[in-house]
Parts: sequence; C-alpha cells; structure tokens
Amino acid sequence: MCGIVAAVARRNVVPILIEGLRRLEYRGYDSAGVAVINSGLERIRSTGRVAELARLAVGLQGTIGIGHTRWATHGVPSERNAHPHVSGGISVVHNGII
Repeated sequence: MCGIVAAVARRNVVPILIEGLRRLEYRGYDSAGVAVINSGLERIRSTGRVAELARLAVGLQGTIGIGHTRWATHGVPSERNAHPHVSGGISVVHNGII
C-alpha cells in the first residue's frame, strides 16, 4: 500500500521525511522517494528498503518536502516508476491511477 508524508520547516526536512517513510514500512512497498525544495527542486528515488533511500539522501537538504512509498499495482517496481514524479519543475506523488 502506498504512503505519503510531507513536511515544511525552518530546518532540513529530509530526516523528517525519511522517518515518516520508515514508519510506513509495515504497510509494504517496493520503492520510495523524496523531493525537497531548497534553492531548487531535488529528488531521489530507490527500490527496496527505506534504509537504501536514507543512504542516498545523505547530504540532501530542503525546508519543504514530500515523500512516498509505492506498492506497484501498475508498472514494474523500478526507480523510474518510483514517486515523486517531476515534470516542469513540479513534484507530484499520488496513490492510485491518474
């Protein structure tokens, strides 16, 4: 089952997002990702455990962010299919089919 977390703060929200995604691990998922805004939009995604995403997120910083865990009901579990999706400088996560 998919899960969404978001945070806005005066400090780095990446640890908040990663902890939120860790708390959603019990629901099952195949990939996870976060997108944050600092001086621009930055995104990281991975397949597997949130621990792998946390490893990739070292050094990532932002004061606004969103995170997502994905359970692949459509499309294969892959980094390409993981959320957040980015287009035109906008980052989107969703649960379901659009």
